[in-house]
Amino acid sequence: MKNNNLKLYFPIIREREDIRKEIHDTPDLCKIFRDWNYDQQEMFLDFCSGVKGAKMLYDSFFKEIMNPEYAPERLNELLSLLLGEKVVIKEVLPNDSVRIADETSLVILDIVVELKDGSIANVEVQKIGYMFHGERAACYSSDLLLRQYKRVRSRLGKNFSYKNIKTVYTIVLFESSPKVFSDYPNTYIHKFRQISDTGIEIDLLQRYIFIPLDIFINMLHNKGINNKLDAWLTFLSSDAPDDIVALINKYPDFKKMYDEVYTMCLNTEKVMNMFSKELAELDRNTVQYMIDEMQDEIDGMQSEINGMKEQLNDKDSEINKKDNEIALLRKQLEELKSKG
Repeated sequence: MKNNNLKLYFPIIREREDIRKEIHDTPDLCKIFRDWNYDQQEMFLDFCSGVKGAKMLYDSFFKEIMNPEYAPERLNELLSLLLGEKVVIKEVLPNDSVRIADETSLVILDIVVELKDGSIANVEVQKIGYMFHGERAACYSSDLLLRQYKRVRSRLGKNFSYKNIKTVYTIVLFESSPKVFSDYPNTYIHKFRQISDTGIEIDLLQRYIFIPLDIFINMLHNKGINNKLDAWLTFLSSDAPDDIVALINKYPDFKKMYDEVYTMCLNTEKVMNMFSKELAELDRNTVQYMIDEMQDEIDGMQSEINGMKEQLNDKDSEINKKDNEIALLRKQLEELKSKG
């Protein structure tokens, strides 16, 4: 029998045998369960019974716990910690960004909010990071800026001024980050802004924050939870019972959020359908990432081939030059011979 230490802190958690019995006694649930492989079945039973913590980056959990429409203080606090200033969400905006076809398969969450000062923040969580994360983030940051411009211009009419346009933030949390972040194994928050090569200060309004949660987890076990931002990132990224216990002991306000998740787990049908959706998303994520990775490899090989062609062209040019020099020398030699 697996040990469910979390049940000591969350008595609402059900016993593994009770969950399995309910599934077995309900034909529809039994069919779903049998469609999963053994590891998937064990994973589901583990987090429902407290052997492991629930993954807060699951779509349904995250949207339930972090929904800014009825629990704005949570996202307010997380954004305030990330941006280094007090943030109050004024409004949740419809996410009408122009998306490249089927991109959302890699995205768990995509929330666009307007802050009290008029700034716009796009908070996105990715299961597996896109290969072309920089280019993609730049496109959506530009989209946010254009959306804000249209909203402000429509609202102010003739009184519009570009000084009314505020900063836009693109914040991306990766559950499994792109390879480039592995070059910085001791850094889990990367902030970007546009700067000049001359040092002149002109605010171009676009800010980016990339957070590789897998790197944070690797560091967590060495450094522990030292502040509230560490607490939030632990909450979002770790399903290890020891991490969860350490978190709620140091910051008890997180316990309420776990209580909400384990209350959701009492509805076996709902949470099984959620888990099936997560598995399907993971499959699509993996396929999309492999496509991106293969395309990157193809682009690299094509670049190498183009370089080789250029080298061959240079060689051909050099050979032609030598042939011309030899032809000229032969002509001069023949002329000398004819004079002799």
